[in-house]
Amino acid sequence: MDHEAQIEQDLQSKGLTAPRLTPVDIDATIVAEAFHVFPGTTLTICCLVLRNGFCVTGESASASPENFDPQIGRDIARKNAREKIWALEGYLLRQRLFSEV
Repeated sequence: MDHEAQIEQDLQSKGLTAPRLTPVDIDATIVAEAFHVFPGTTLTICCLVLRNGFCVTGESASASPENFDPQIGRDIARKNAREKIWALEGYLLRQRLFSEV
């Protein structure tokens, strides 16, 4: 079980059901993704396009070019981009909750 799934399971088992974000919510915001590796480098950029058209980027780079693997670079860059969505969606949820008060 991955880290996010474990946290989600812990929250549910403790009955913490107030409005919150879940991994499913985060994934639902993503409608497209694109990757670019800069020629002659190990720098990989991931651009995630969100449902409202906003773009979030993440990056990865191998310190040793000999260790560079394109798929691993994409996976890490995507993970780093996806992590940024939590903060954006968290702010949006908090703003919605604030407006309801």
